[in-house]
Amino acid sequence: MSSGSGKRVVVTGATGNVGTSVVRLLAEDPEVESVVGLARRFPDRTPPKTEWSTVDLSAEEGGLARVFEGADAVVHLAWAFQPTHDPAVTWRTNVLGSLRVFEAVAAANVPALVHASSVGAYSPGPEEERAVDESWPTHGWPDAAYCREKAYLERALDTFERDHPRTRVVRMRPAFLFKRESASEQRRIFGGRFLPGPIARPELLPFLPDVPGLRVQALHTEDAAEAYRLAVRTDVRGPFNLAADPPVDVELLAEMFDARPVRLPRTAARSAIAAAWRLHLLPASPHLFDAVLRLPLLDCTRARVELGWRPQRTATEVLEEFLHGMRAGAGAPTEPMRGRKVG
Repeated sequence: MSSGSGKRVVVTGATGNVGTSVVRLLAEDPEVESVVGLARRFPDRTPPKTEWSTVDLSAEEGGLARVFEGADAVVHLAWAFQPTHDPAVTWRTNVLGSLRVFEAVAAANVPALVHASSVGAYSPGPEEERAVDESWPTHGWPDAAYCREKAYLERALDTFERDHPRTRVVRMRPAFLFKRESASEQRRIFGGRFLPGPIARPELLPFLPDVPGLRVQALHTEDAAEAYRLAVRTDVRGPFNLAADPPVDVELLAEMFDARPVRLPRTAARSAIAAAWRLHLLPASPHLFDAVLRLPLLDCTRARVELGWRPQRTATEVLEEFLHGMRAGAGAPTEPMRGRKVG
């Protein structure tokens, strides 16, 4: 059911992995008249019907409401993953910056707010292996800053919805998002500058660590962006799980790499990650590793039924594309997504 909204859409975090895809799809939508992309630095290219505005949410003390005036929807994607050694810095951007966005949406009377939550907002999954729907608790894993921040914003949105019932709030809770162009950015964020992209070649990985309980879901960024576009245009509210099949485990990866799984105890894997993290060799923290081991699998029935959304790529296809991007040093013409060979 079309709500008639979406003529002017503001997107925060517009130059990142998800933002570049969301901006492009909105710009291609004939029912969207204009898109305003907010980012700390302007990209090298501008899609049709799009204008840019420089905003640093970690330092923004005012003026967002003026940017949001006249918007039919705000899609809030901005997020900082680093520095993991200083969670106060990410808290300033991710939590305090998001609260500024929510306050500005209310001040500008924007009809719709579409917020990027995450599978990381969910509490640990059930002991039996089953997918959970959107009613599963969203208390996160408290030891991981990423999950703690996502869960905190879920509570903030509970209050926002109570205080501003006329604003339509949508919460997207996607699995891990990948595309070819995000390969260099995500290698830097999670693997660090010492992780070479060519290591993703099958011939260089004869063995893969098999950590008990390590199983996640993946989704192509373009498929997630389509869900955001549908949420802007459709009169829906509430949370939506987003993921593609099949779940990613060591058996699937071993088949992709033609490698042999080698059992590695959780404690050994965590100790290795913790040591590399303490030495600043690995940006991804051991606390995030703890959280990933406890993530639930997502049931995406609500997105299929109410949004009419279905992923166009399997998780296997997503990972194959992403790995090709890692080998090639792929990127995009924005500062967050710069690649080794862009241009």
